[in-house]
Amino acid sequence: MSRFEIGLWSFPVLLLLIFLRVPIGVAMFTVGFGGAYVLNGNTVMVMSQLKHLVYGEFSSYSFSIIPLFLLMGHFATLGGMSAALFKASETWLGHRKGGVAMAAIGACAGFGAICGSSLATAATMGKVALPELRKYGYTGRLATGALAAGGTLGILIPPSVILVVYAMLAEENIAKLFVAAFVPGLLAALGYVICIAIYVRVRPHSSGVRDKAPLAERLRAFLDVAPVLAIFTLVVGGIYLGVFTPTEAAAVGAAGTGLLALVSGGLTWGKTVEATLETAGSTGMIFLILIGAKVFNNFLALSGVPQSAAAWAGALDISPWLILATVLLLYLAFGCIMDSLSMIFLTVPIIFPIMAALDFGVDPAEFGLWFGILVLIVVEVGLITPPVGMNLFIINAMAKDIPISETFKGTLPFVITDLVRVVLLVAFPALTLGLVRLVY
Repeated sequence: MSRFEIGLWSFPVLLLLIFLRVPIGVAMFTVGFGGAYVLNGNTVMVMSQLKHLVYGEFSSYSFSIIPLFLLMGHFATLGGMSAALFKASETWLGHRKGGVAMAAIGACAGFGAICGSSLATAATMGKVALPELRKYGYTGRLATGALAAGGTLGILIPPSVILVVYAMLAEENIAKLFVAAFVPGLLAALGYVICIAIYVRVRPHSSGVRDKAPLAERLRAFLDVAPVLAIFTLVVGGIYLGVFTPTEAAAVGAAGTGLLALVSGGLTWGKTVEATLETAGSTGMIFLILIGAKVFNNFLALSGVPQSAAAWAGALDISPWLILATVLLLYLAFGCIMDSLSMIFLTVPIIFPIMAALDFGVDPAEFGLWFGILVLIVVEVGLITPPVGMNLFIINAMAKDIPISETFKGTLPFVITDLVRVVLLVAFPALTLGLVRLVY
């Protein structure tokens, strides 16, 4: 076989290993190492790379942002911020038709702004909001569907761990990506709220109504979330105004949420150790995937697959928009069988150069921002699509009396909302790039 054919065969082998439940980082490392051996006839090149690859990657100051944002999310959970956010949203929206579910979406958006992880947002808000949704007569389908969809806001509303990873892989500015994600994130939350409003009118028996909270209770609930708003303003506002670098802002956010958790009594010594160990474990998993992806992508570069694919796509006599639509559909398909972080690590180094070579009428300096948000959104949809929609299983595990098929059906209206949003962002790049141009 030619070098190109060997590179192509690596993809089915990699997918086979993933289906066999080999960890994605190990699978990519194995295929990359084995492929380089086949191409070179020895392991000298890969072993030489490994001498400096691990240190060269992990000694980068930029990578420290990942454990800091993860730690920030753990501290936010321990500080009871999720409960405060949901309570505030519920007191202001709960009396409306479908209002408690809308409140859950609002709380997910708020928690995502200080967490950066979809799975953590879904798990934390599920514990807080699911009992209230059941209390006020929401059907299992709507309750679990809304919470699974709301959890996806954790990776879209900045700060976001996946946005950080994308920025590093595509060599984009993290601060600009956070700005670019802001409007699409608000559109996502608004779209989910509109979706609930339509759903409860089409199916009026799917939800109950909560009594309207007195004004004094609303004001108290708002004051309870003031510290959360202060941290978000400090972290994101500090980045936008140039006061902090993204890494410094992550450190400030982790310190701020840790202090709030300590004051609230949720941060005991044992909980601190637990949060630190969980952060270390998650960071180790991400870094293992990073090393595997580096070895695999180095092998692909050696085989010539990315270069040939870019040349082939550029020579096609079809619209670049059709290629973009195909790529986004592929991301949706991959989202049904692979977790979001693995998908970003595996695909961005290969697909991004191909797409960047095409003409979409977007300034080349801004293309990476626009494409990154589109990728993030379709990856987000993968979190609530079967058979491997992680948010679906997290929420369903908390509602064991609700069949998983009902949760699947409950997320369908939200998936349709996501697809409409993708079309809008593709058709109108200014929705993504307008705020970036204004700020920078």
